[in-house]
Amino acid sequence: MAVNYVYPDYEVVRNYDKCINCRACERQCANEAHTYVEEIDKVTSDDAKCVNCHRCVSLCPTRALKIVKTDHTFKTNASWSATNINEVYKQAETGGVLLSSMGNPNPFPIYWDKMLLNASQVTNPSIDPLREPMETRVFLGAKSQEIRRDKNGRLIDDTSPHLTLSMPVMFSAMSYGSISYNAHESLARASKELGIFYNTGEGGLHEDFYIYGGNTVVQVASGRFGVHKGYLDAAAAVEIKMGQGAKPGIGGHLPGVKIGEDVSRTRMIPVGADAISPAPHHDIYSIEDLRQLVFSLKEATAYSKPVIVKIAAVHNVAAIASGVARSGADIIAIDGFRGGTGAAPTRIRDNVGIPIELALASVDARLRSEGIRDRVSVVAAGSIRNSADVVKAIALGADAVYIATAAVLALGCHLCRTCNLGNCNWGIATQRPELVKRLNPDVGYKRLVNLMTAWKHEIEEMMGGMGINSIESLKGNRLMLRGVGLNEKELEVLGIKHAGE
Repeated sequence: MAVNYVYPDYEVVRNYDKCINCRACERQCANEAHTYVEEIDKVTSDDAKCVNCHRCVSLCPTRALKIVKTDHTFKTNASWSATNINEVYKQAETGGVLLSSMGNPNPFPIYWDKMLLNASQVTNPSIDPLREPMETRVFLGAKSQEIRRDKNGRLIDDTSPHLTLSMPVMFSAMSYGSISYNAHESLARASKELGIFYNTGEGGLHEDFYIYGGNTVVQVASGRFGVHKGYLDAAAAVEIKMGQGAKPGIGGHLPGVKIGEDVSRTRMIPVGADAISPAPHHDIYSIEDLRQLVFSLKEATAYSKPVIVKIAAVHNVAAIASGVARSGADIIAIDGFRGGTGAAPTRIRDNVGIPIELALASVDARLRSEGIRDRVSVVAAGSIRNSADVVKAIALGADAVYIATAAVLALGCHLCRTCNLGNCNWGIATQRPELVKRLNPDVGYKRLVNLMTAWKHEIEEMMGGMGINSIESLKGNRLMLRGVGLNEKELEVLGIKHAGE
């Protein structure tokens, strides 16, 4: 008998005094962790198949189930944790690259949690957002550096195309294929109702969602999946994906098992074929090459849409952003290393890139020092978890933020980090029809609207407490931030003072 070196991470605990053998857990688990055994008239569990998605726990009518972290342990070793040991066992067994989903789960510093916001007191009165106007609208795109008038004194409006957001938040790139039709519909409908935008990711735009084009950012990635003239024309903006926070420097991979008829038609690739994006764009090896693609896309869309360039947060991100700003791009999106993904090599996800907080501060400072900050808007991404993170990101220099993990959590995701397997029990990261239907877009879009509505209220409250009544006044206003428990270098990079100063 073969030796199984890897013990399950989680254990299913079933209270048989409460269990009524309704078998809901068996029907609901796409991983087949639960099985009814007729001989003993009991439902049993295979812990090795449990991914801790909580579907069974949430739907158990008698609360007879819970999932616990196993207390099985290895001998204590500071260099070799259980995770390290089990990963060696898995690779010794398979010879394969380890794959992971969602963002980096390791305990790296989260700088959002080490920054505090200022508040008004006596000399600079606060603003009551319930009784006084607060401006949360954001205009993304290049800004005019001077006001010009014609001979009659009228303003000359030669501003390049912009995106107008009701609040400084957009839904980040998640491709059709990596997430389901119903998830995409939820994002699209919520964006339209909220007056914000969602990003198609690199999987093209399903024909049913062209009606939401006014709230859609389409992506052009290295694989060019689903890219054609109609796709570009349908969108409000076009994003060139140069990098992604969860996997800087490498391409993407959507397994063939997720490429059904609909995804195949949308991505313009064969059914069942793996969708593998190259690491680089094979026509971009310099800022000059990037500039050529930027203006090719502008030309293709009659200069009617802003062009975004998305880059990963890496060590020389400020210099890269400076080049992107000079390429003709209207918006730079920066994705930090805690950003989520449908699938990435574990070693890349957990070891490559830098936190978005440091990258954002560095980019904003560099663009300001070079006098080109108004040429582009900056969008921050990579684990924006709540409205306070949004406010802090804007104070560090962002015009707006992208969110993705928070959005799928609102749809029901439980961060079980097995998106790459395609068995999402919540109908989000799957293409299996019987699972997709578990996410009702009528409910999903409303939950997204509720989340963003709540965040908008909180953003207004925090701004009011600072004595600020517009997002524009908050942007890059680092006097509103103070650090706690940060060293001098971290404070220097962030461009903020320590609490008490």
